[in-house]
Amino acid sequence: MKKITLLLLTGLALSASPAWAGPSKEYLQLLAEIRMLQEQNAQLTQLFGTLQDALKAFNARLDDQAATSRKGMADQTLAINNIGDTVRVLREKADDTNVRISTVAQEIQALRQAIASQPAQPPATLVPPTGGDPSGTSTGSSTSAPPPSSTVPIGVSPQRMFDSAFDDFTSSRYDTAIKGFEMFIQTFPRLPQASAAQFNIGASYYNMGNHWNEARDAFLLVTTQYPQDADMNAQAFFKLGQTYEQLKQVDNAKKAYDTVVQKYPSSFQATQASQALLRLKR
Repeated sequence: MKKITLLLLTGLALSASPAWAGPSKEYLQLLAEIRMLQEQNAQLTQLFGTLQDALKAFNARLDDQAATSRKGMADQTLAINNIGDTVRVLREKADDTNVRISTVAQEIQALRQAIASQPAQPPATLVPPTGGDPSGTSTGSSTSAPPPSSTVPIGVSPQRMFDSAFDDFTSSRYDTAIKGFEMFIQTFPRLPQASAAQFNIGASYYNMGNHWNEARDAFLLVTTQYPQDADMNAQAFFKLGQTYEQLKQVDNAKKAYDTVVQKYPSSFQATQASQALLRLKR
């Protein structure tokens, strides 16, 4: 036990001996290294601060560039929208111009047809003075035959005439509509709307009721005068079948419906005609 205590005291004495003898070389070197580390730490801290400032400046520059890009994209989007609006306006104006050109062309065609339909006026004839007038008076003046009157309205717009008659039709003024459509056909027999005008005449008679014969004749005219208009013919044959049903002519009605199914299978009236045929076969 005494030996252990003596060893401990000897170790303490040896470990405390440098403090008594002053700082050693290793201790001074350690202090120098600590100071060097402190200086390096200060430099690193300063460098880190510089990097943070640079990073903040870079982020600010990125934010500015992003804002500029967003503004540029917004300006481009606005410009594209403005171009789209301008194109739409121009397209609408072009469509309106095309409609006006078509109307003017129809009016010119109407004028040509009106002029062509007017018979040539006979030349003026002079009536020579006669001395054997029973009344004892002689006429030395010249007279001319009156020009024939034209039943074709000069300068009337085909579209306006058709629209006016169609307005009477949709307003159930069927008598007036029939006259308007008949005038249209007489005035513009070669225009595409002539077949529709003839069909509307038949529809007017049909809607009036108790005019089944007139409606039948009008629908038949559509099929004979305008065979090239498939759409109008499909409608005319279907309405013809309905008219024959009103006239109690079931066989003729079946033939009319069957014509729609056979000749115009892709039309809307073909479906209606098929349903009508099934109904009549029950």
